[in-house]
Amino acid sequence: MNNSSAVLILDKVSKSYGNGLAVDEVSLNIRENEFFALLGPSGCGKTTLLRMLAGFETPSAGCIYLDGKDISPLPANKRPLNLMFQSYALFPNMTVRKNIAYGLEMERLPEAEIRRRVDDVLNTAQLGELAERKPDQLSGGQRQRVALARALVKRPRVLLLDEPLGALDKKLREKMQLELKRLQLESGITFIIVTHDQEEALVMSDRMAVLDGGKVCQCGSPTELYENPNSRFVANFIGVSNLFEGARTGQHTVRVNGQELAVVTDAPLVPGQNVAVVVRPERLQVLAQEGGACDNQVSGQIVEIAYHGLDTNVHVQTVLSDKALIVRVPSSQFEFAHFAIGMSIRLGWQARHARVLTR
Repeated sequence: MNNSSAVLILDKVSKSYGNGLAVDEVSLNIRENEFFALLGPSGCGKTTLLRMLAGFETPSAGCIYLDGKDISPLPANKRPLNLMFQSYALFPNMTVRKNIAYGLEMERLPEAEIRRRVDDVLNTAQLGELAERKPDQLSGGQRQRVALARALVKRPRVLLLDEPLGALDKKLREKMQLELKRLQLESGITFIIVTHDQEEALVMSDRMAVLDGGKVCQCGSPTELYENPNSRFVANFIGVSNLFEGARTGQHTVRVNGQELAVVTDAPLVPGQNVAVVVRPERLQVLAQEGGACDNQVSGQIVEIAYHGLDTNVHVQTVLSDKALIVRVPSSQFEFAHFAIGMSIRLGWQARHARVLTR
């Protein structure tokens, strides 16, 4: 990436506690007006990284540049970044308007300027009708929007969000994902969100970095990471994967448990090299009979059926893996297929839908 388009640059940033490394030489370039997600399992270092960006932790090594200036030594209150916590931390005795205005009042801005900026952000966050209510008169989603508005009214260069939707139920969480994305687009502010929820990151982010053990495993757009994971870890962490272990036998073939699979890969051929082949559940097709247009085919037996509303996951045991393959069948098709546990079934997929992983 061209550094000239980056508002925030992390250059080999590390953080150690005693003998352990929580963050290990992380380098990232985060662009102007971008919604960027830091994603990974608990303990991967994403929250420590966010706290270093906010100024609550100091890097043990490396530098953090904001608009070309090293902000690593600056305390939190000297950085043009705002951190929004999961708890929202609204003042219970203040109205929505007063909660939003509080930070500007602490800066002693002119009263007319405060009123104008608060009115603008009330409109952007669609909170105008709730301006005179207090937090205990608001729903969870409304309180979350107030906390966002309070952060946005300060016009930070970058807004940092630490699991901001964690306290919401599933339906409200999904609604607020779209709301957050809208607010980010309308405000034009760079958002950096920390989450362990891969679906949340896929829905909201322009780009995302997957972390594990304090290191960045892969960084790219949601489509890149989902369609082209660079490792077994990323393939398993982002979405649902069918993963087969095998060995390279040709430039475009991999042998898995005695079965030759066709793949498309640019990786150099190392005959006999151990690799994994990943196929996403929605890429598998249920075949009426042997033959047809699929490059790869395998027979198996249905061992589990999981209904999810919009689609149904059919788990099929095959010779390719000890673990059952998962086939995602749209409910409109499932209704007429008459699948049942114990039923024999044949699956197929195209070579271009099989990703070869060497690590």
